[in-house]
Amino acid sequence: MSERNNHTTDFGFEKVPEADKARRVAGVFTSVARDYDVMNDLMSAGIHRIWKAFTIQLSGVREGSRVLDVAGGTADLSLAFLKRVGKGGQVWLTDINHAMLIRGRDRLIDHGFMSPTAQCDAEKLPFPSNYFDCVTVAFGLRNMTHKDAALAEMYRVLRPGGRLLVLEFSKVWKPLAPAYDFYSFKVLPWLGSKVAGDADSYRYLAESIRMHPDQDTLKSMMESVGFGRVEYFNMTAGVVALHRGYKF
Repeated sequence: MSERNNHTTDFGFEKVPEADKARRVAGVFTSVARDYDVMNDLMSAGIHRIWKAFTIQLSGVREGSRVLDVAGGTADLSLAFLKRVGKGGQVWLTDINHAMLIRGRDRLIDHGFMSPTAQCDAEKLPFPSNYFDCVTVAFGLRNMTHKDAALAEMYRVLRPGGRLLVLEFSKVWKPLAPAYDFYSFKVLPWLGSKVAGDADSYRYLAESIRMHPDQDTLKSMMESVGFGRVEYFNMTAGVVALHRGYKF
């Protein structure tokens, strides 16, 4: 066993062996896959659609672009990108979780798109270097064991001039923190229990948000693997932030 696999990492507020995190995260998303889209609408009162639309707007994706949607889940971003890239473009939907990927693939087919999909680990992307014009990861980075390795892989597969967009929960505006904590740790697990029959998975999701790097830390992490002109945009008082960086 490698030295890395002897280390521990965060699974929500719990410390677990690195080798166990991926398995436990997989269990969470296999459990929530069926009700994922419904819960997204309930948890955010539909505002997640605005966050994602803003991501699409800032992506620079146009007709003919090649796009990689990492941890794309039920394909919200992939579907929007496919409408932009046209027949000359390409959008790959990827996710490490089979249940989520199947739901995303089926949704694309239901909308008339036969787009390529791949079940893969973001830390070991099965794509050539310097290939994609745009890489996105929405609400997936915080669940990855080695975020630096995943960011480095996203950098590798981008062509020079390409850009990465990371849409993720972040550090909320401090005056709102008490209300946000109450919602996250009381209301959210209750919703998970009533709608999805799974309070524990949504409790983990709330905890994972608190353990994720804040806006400036994530900006520094992107810069450390090579991204330039990294900037971020806070939305909904910092509940969510969109980071964008370029490969030069």
